Amino acid sequence: MTRPLIAGAAAADITPNDSQFLFGYPFVERFSTGVHDRLLSSALFISDGETPLLLVANDAVFLGRDMASRARNRIEEQTGIPAANMIVSATHTHSGPLTVDTLGSEIDPIVPKADPRYVERLENGIVEAAVEAHRGARPATIGLAVADGSGVGANRHDPAGPSNLEVPVLAVRDGRDGQFMAAMLVCSMHPTVLHEDSTLISGDFPAMTRQYLQEHVLGRDCPVLYHTGPSGNQSPRHVTKSNTFDEALRLGRLLGSPVAKAVESIAFTGEITLSCARRLVDLPVRTFPTVDEAQKQADRAAKRLESLRRSGADRREVRTAECDWFGAALSLKLAEKAESGSLQEAVAAVMPGEITLMRIGPWAFVGWPGEAFVEFLLSVKALHPNCYVIGLVNCQLEGYLVTEEAVRQGWYEALNSIFVSPQAGMLLVQKTLELLAQ
Repeated sequence: MTRPLIAGAAAADITPNDSQFLFGYPFVERFSTGVHDRLLSSALFISDGETPLLLVANDAVFLGRDMASRARNRIEEQTGIPAANMIVSATHTHSGPLTVDTLGSEIDPIVPKADPRYVERLENGIVEAAVEAHRGARPATIGLAVADGSGVGANRHDPAGPSNLEVPVLAVRDGRDGQFMAAMLVCSMHPTVLHEDSTLISGDFPAMTRQYLQEHVLGRDCPVLYHTGPSGNQSPRHVTKSNTFDEALRLGRLLGSPVAKAVESIAFTGEITLSCARRLVDLPVRTFPTVDEAQKQADRAAKRLESLRRSGADRREVRTAECDWFGAALSLKLAEKAESGSLQEAVAAVMPGEITLMRIGPWAFVGWPGEAFVEFLLSVKALHPNCYVIGLVNCQLEGYLVTEEAVRQGWYEALNSIFVSPQAGMLLVQKTLELLAQ
């Protein structure tokens, strides 16, 4: 039975007030020297009178499990929304502050500890946006359309390889005057137009997409939730002409235009049924190579990178080799951690993983922790086309969830993973399909 919908939305500024270490590119000392665009926590609250749902998208590289848990508990205390009914995600911008002390940062001698003052600011921003969204709830209408995100990126290992450029767009309008209250989209693409030579705070191209939608269709004050879908192997690398703010703006508009058209095509309804369910899952840990084997692999990756640089190879090929070297160097450190027995602490800090399913009428939104390869998303969509998966939700897993091919090819993401592949990713798929079948 459908029921009248109420909704509220709000955004809070989470831009740091001081210089912060910008995280996302290993072995690079990179502190912010200014702000190009403001970072936001953007929240959407919806309820059918029986089931309240909350989604919060944050311009952050990662969300720590403890921090996200604290924020959700605080929101539950202030609003009554169950913490289990929340999806809190990170856009994964690589031009924002370090927010989590992961193994990857711990074993990189250049990366400092996350600044607890900024982590507190991020947590407070999540709570502020969520509470304000709940406070402003009123009768509303809702609808969804799907945009084509082609051109914003591709599979970073093979431009013709698996990808998902279907971009669902959920929009909410005020039930009284028809004004837009919020829009939410999911795009499975790394926000990495900007590279390590950029030292300005930015949400990268997702922030430019948000600005485009606010300027052209939604209104300047309308909150826009931008979620990053499973995109562990998806990147703008093969479509960018440069790694500049002009290029981030170009891609932001390139995505914003079809999303705006999709919003204009939406059929809205004021009555809808909501539901929510979740599963906890323990992911299996991989067996690491010996330290000696990992050292040889790192040496090979370093030699290949140096050879490409000296030969003047294409910048995209050099970038791929750089990532492979990053992965090999991190894999060496992980092998040392495994050999010393200290790896289990890192695993315990992120397990069990949490899968959250939100049904909004005929549509399903699923939250997965960490960074998964797009192939796992495609496995779900093959059986449930109206299901849209959001990555980096409620917790940052250590490393990536990758395919068997990634392991066989020795790609960066496989070297940087601590979970067995592809079994860990398929376990997320299996548990998601079980939830969808209920």
